[in-house]
Amino acid sequence: MEYPKQHPIGIYLKIWALLFILSGLSYSVDYFHFEGYLRWALIIIFMMLKAGLIVAFFMHMVWERVALIYAILIPPLLLLTLVGIGVLEGDYTFLTRNIFFDS
Repeated sequence: MEYPKQHPIGIYLKIWALLFILSGLSYSVDYFHFEGYLRWALIIIFMMLKAGLIVAFFMHMVWERVALIYAILIPPLLLLTLVGIGVLEGDYTFLTRNIFFDS
């Protein structure tokens, strides 16, 4: 009887420590009173890094086949692209309405 390969606990401890550090950096953005786009960019960057690490290691995506990775990651990326296009179009519509309907 062959048992499935176990991943060393050290990998999970290192990822856990890295997630802890990234969370500390995320909280430090508020502590140091960053403002505007820099604040939101840093928060989103740290959030995406943490989400990527969680998906890669704790959901075992690092060790999966490429086809399964594409099947799981491509649809959310397409949705994010479409939402980004919608945001650009919504901004254009909002600015156009301000130009023509402001009194």
